[in-house]
Amino acid sequence: MVKVVGAGLAGSEAAWQLAERGIQVTLYEMKPHKKSPAHHADTFAELVCSNSLRGDRIENAVGLLKEELRRMGSLIIACADATRVEAGGCLAVDRMGFSQLVTDKIRSHPLITVVEEELTEVPEGPVIVATGPLTSDGMSEAIGQYFGTDYLHFFDAAAPLVTAESIDMQQAWWQSRYDRGTPDYINCALSRDEYDAFLKELISAQEAEVHGFEDQNVFEGCMPVEVMGRRGYDTLRFGPLKPVGLTDPKTGKEPYAVVQLRQDNAAKSVFNLVGFQTHLKFPEQKRVFSMIPALRNAEFVRYGVMHRNTFLQSPKLLDRFYADRRNPMVAFAGQMTGVEGYVESAASGFLAAVAMAAKVQGKTPVEFPQETAIGALGLYISDERHTGFQPMNINFSIIAPLQQRVRKKSEKNLAIANRSLQIIERLKKEERGGANENHT
Repeated sequence: MVKVVGAGLAGSEAAWQLAERGIQVTLYEMKPHKKSPAHHADTFAELVCSNSLRGDRIENAVGLLKEELRRMGSLIIACADATRVEAGGCLAVDRMGFSQLVTDKIRSHPLITVVEEELTEVPEGPVIVATGPLTSDGMSEAIGQYFGTDYLHFFDAAAPLVTAESIDMQQAWWQSRYDRGTPDYINCALSRDEYDAFLKELISAQEAEVHGFEDQNVFEGCMPVEVMGRRGYDTLRFGPLKPVGLTDPKTGKEPYAVVQLRQDNAAKSVFNLVGFQTHLKFPEQKRVFSMIPALRNAEFVRYGVMHRNTFLQSPKLLDRFYADRRNPMVAFAGQMTGVEGYVESAASGFLAAVAMAAKVQGKTPVEFPQETAIGALGLYISDERHTGFQPMNINFSIIAPLQQRVRKKSEKNLAIANRSLQIIERLKKEERGGANENHT
């Protein structure tokens, strides 16, 4: 029997992979009795920020990672595919439908027992701890005591949600960037004068009190929009408000700046402001974001929130299978290990579980090499050469390069992806076929 602590994306994936390999699992989850400040639902694998699992083409690194997991039988990707909503070239999901489906799958698996209890100590192995970046104070302290070292931490932010009916479509239009796929985004243009006024109010608006918050401690991949605005006049126009690849039908030209809205549920009744993670006070969010012409009368069903993320000094502590270097029967998974993003968290849970299953069954874990996205993430967080370790999304720079030179970036990425998927097909047969040597 293997214990899994935490039923987020990583923990749910880990529990599923262990059970699918015939191993009895006890899954500990403190919900519904206790929730972090960012969690609201009682279900597992709750998405607390965006409802998007990002790009879905294999020429994109996260698209490749999703395809690897899909081929390896990932629970998270299967549930995401089943609850997909339109989002151009991205895999976005119905937030509640996705979480409910993961919960139903986990609770109905005959080899998984769910215990609704908060643990405040690291259990003896075999165990996978996947309590997430919002680990409770009790467990956070226990993990610190277990390793005898301090956590690192950064702050994460969630974007506001608005109702579809409150968006002024006279000031907005449907289009995906570069017209890729179907026109799944609502685009809200700002003229130069409107952008100037918006930026001025954004960077001077009152922020909510967040203990210990400083701009330089914000992880670049989830930076609050007001922090981005303070970094330079054009920072937002090269970031979440970039107009490139979009055409305003009223002018036939590229706008000066664009705020994109992406559907947040299958009914298309709620939309999120893409890239608008924030920790402004709620009245300030209403005041400033309503300066966007299409959102002047917007109804906000959720304001953006700021919450603490914590992560380990993984290169010093964990191996390529996310296991404690001192004790391979104690593993960790999810964003606390320094992988950043929904899909990356699921991938860490997958690899930690596949490796743990092999150890429990007396086999040597299959090694996913750096030529694969799954393997590259595990090797990144366990690379002892790191100085100033920071969380990382999957990207082609951490995947092993090709031996031959390919001039066009898209062709190079596609070649890397095809190489990876060939390896994944081989590893899938090897891992499932039980061809490993006995674990010593």
